[in-house]
Amino acid sequence: MAGFTHFNQQGEAIMVDVGAKKDTDREAVAEGRITMSRGCFQKIKNGTMGKGDVLGVARIAGIMGAKKTSDLIPLCHILNLTKVEIQFLLEEDTCSVKALCTVRTTGKTGVEMEALTGVNLALLTIYDMCKAVDKAMEMSDIHLCRKSGGKSGDFVRPATRPSDDQTETEKDK
Repeated sequence: MAGFTHFNQQGEAIMVDVGAKKDTDREAVAEGRITMSRGCFQKIKNGTMGKGDVLGVARIAGIMGAKKTSDLIPLCHILNLTKVEIQFLLEEDTCSVKALCTVRTTGKTGVEMEALTGVNLALLTIYDMCKAVDKAMEMSDIHLCRKSGGKSGDFVRPATRPSDDQTETEKDK
């Protein structure tokens, strides 16, 4: 089992030193969903929300959020991102909008936190722009889908999660 890297020997929080690591191409994709009333969903879909282009503004917010991750999460490194893309899928049957954020860089540390931050800011912006119509919207299923690059290699989220009582050692077998 790997130890926590964000603490020194005295148990104090530190920013990990990645100076000796090799630059590699890195990519991460995260997703999340916001579910809403049918009326709110239709206004987004038809572009008739009173505040304007909900998905266009949410896309910009997600991109900006990914770029500002190191300002929001204390121990994240400042990264030179080479790509941030936000996509939306309208899911009519569940009256939800799925947001996907893809982030790329070439560097010494990964972009998982940037992808997750981008998704969260996109979803929060949808909520902000639509709250006058539906205050009961719900954000859910926010997670890392996949990542590539770096020492730990590639990760693809399994379709089903291991049970919480399974130890790290058991998962690695």
